[in-house]
Amino acid sequence: MPSDETVVETAAEAAQGFVFSRLRQSDVDDIDVTVTFEDGVLTVDVYLFAPDVEEDIEQIADDAALTARAAVDDLFSE
Repeated sequence: MPSDETVVETAAEAAQGFVFSRLRQSDVDDIDVTVTFEDGVLTVDVYLFAPDVEEDIEQIADDAALTARAAVDDLFSE
């Protein structure tokens, strides 16, 4: 069973990786990925501020959170 720290790191890296697979780092003015894993409950919040991007930033943030959850699911299935 992975440690809580490993779960949090895996989720955060997956979320950031997803964001930067969709957007250039230079286009993102601010990104905040908050991950908690307590009592077996994973919470992932992704905040993105990229005012000059025409893509749906909220959708990218939501998809990044889903990607983080999927990465943690994969971690537990190994």
